Amino acid sequence: MSNKSAIGMIEMNSIAKGYAVGDAMLKAANVEIVFNRTICPGKFMVMVAGDVAAVESAMSAGMELGSETIVDELVIPNVHPSVFSAISGTRVIEETAALGIIETFSVATIIQAADAAVKAANVELIDIHLAMAIGGKGFLTLTGDVAAVTAAVEAGTDFIKSKGLLVDKVVIPQPRKEILRDKL
Repeated sequence: MSNKSAIGMIEMNSIAKGYAVGDAMLKAANVEIVFNRTICPGKFMVMVAGDVAAVESAMSAGMELGSETIVDELVIPNVHPSVFSAISGTRVIEETAALGIIETFSVATIIQAADAAVKAANVELIDIHLAMAIGGKGFLTLTGDVAAVTAAVEAGTDFIKSKGLLVDKVVIPQPRKEILRDKL
């Protein structure tokens, strides 16, 4: 699939329904599965990518089928391209300047925060960690100069604060290299 301009995600409290929702989404539109898996604590996440119309169509089918099991959902029509590589863990960052971290209570909000952050300032996403081994929460790391990282973290947390799903946010002006040894 060449045009991955949009992303859609449904988080459910039923694993069985999650598989059915993923299948329905794929059958409803020409989308690509980014994730179709269990997440902590005992939930299921289906994430798709494609052009805006296809993602919206797939999400409509998934939302209808998953209705009573849906915990959270999102559609980002013009997602920043770096969000895909940060989610998949394929970003390669040679070195960090300032380090920003945002932590949320939900998978959907951390993806929305990442998109808002990278669109708001000249920063690089390092990683978006989704739910696994952290109790269903999400967190992201990003880097850039101190002013850009601060602006990005603020932009990323504005929406989360309004939903009451922000756990914490941090800006570290000059992190030691050892802090991100596994990410660089």
